[in-house]
Amino acid sequence: MPLQKISEFDTDYHNTIGKDIKGMGLYVQGTDEKIGTIIDAVLDDQGAFRYLIVDIGVWVFGKKVLLPIGKSRIDSTADRVYVVGLTREQAEKLPEYHEHTALDYDYEERVRGGYRTPSVESSAPLDVGSTVGRTTPSLDRNNYTYAQEPDLYDVSAHEDQTFKLYEERLVANKQRRKTGEVAIGKHVETDTATVAVSVEKERVVIERVTPEDAGKVVSAEIANFREGEVAHIEIYEEVADVQKEAFLREEVRVQKVVDKEIVEVEETIRREELDVDTDGTLKVNKTDRV
Repeated sequence: MPLQKISEFDTDYHNTIGKDIKGMGLYVQGTDEKIGTIIDAVLDDQGAFRYLIVDIGVWVFGKKVLLPIGKSRIDSTADRVYVVGLTREQAEKLPEYHEHTALDYDYEERVRGGYRTPSVESSAPLDVGSTVGRTTPSLDRNNYTYAQEPDLYDVSAHEDQTFKLYEERLVANKQRRKTGEVAIGKHVETDTATVAVSVEKERVVIERVTPEDAGKVVSAEIANFREGEVAHIEIYEEVADVQKEAFLREEVRVQKVVDKEIVEVEETIRREELDVDTDGTLKVNKTDRV
């Protein structure tokens, strides 16, 4: 089963598969730790992806290795490839890949041995027809198929992947803010007021009259001619004496009351929806669950 780089298998692969996987970052599934970059992809003679050529220089400087396609998860939206179940210790022991490395069965076995887990190796059957998990040269290379190790080559053999779809919703809170201030005080205004007061004023009335016995002769004793005789009369009048007095006119009560009303606030919210892209005539069942 000869292996080829993707550009050797299909010179126009950019238009065939769409987004180029080369150059995508390589991250550890679960920790989001970046450990390298995708250099190239390796296909079998049927065009099935078998390996990714990765540079794990973040973990081991300058080292390139083969990553079985079943140990990866490609996120083309984020331009990332996640490696599943690989530790730094495993990466250090993996056989190094060079530009002219012969991708033969022996080299692949060395690669597969670096990814096989002890549990798989110990539980593998020992009959000649089944070679799952066996890492020794006694494997029957003539009967080996990639289907025997789905954990390494079948991208659908892993546990179901769960996508979390998020959406935004409006959460109504209230904030108390100052909208104004009312100052209440007093000031004095001056008016001119008029009040009517009844007053009395005295005046002198001089009346000259002819007595009834006018012309009657009186004796010299009675007729006492004197100079300087003066009559004094005191004249009085009332004047208005107006005083001011204060009285309670009205009472002003100041208090705050709370008016309640319903206000509607409009805002744009986002929601994530699931996009399902299929290659070929595959039928995908979508089940809505609450």
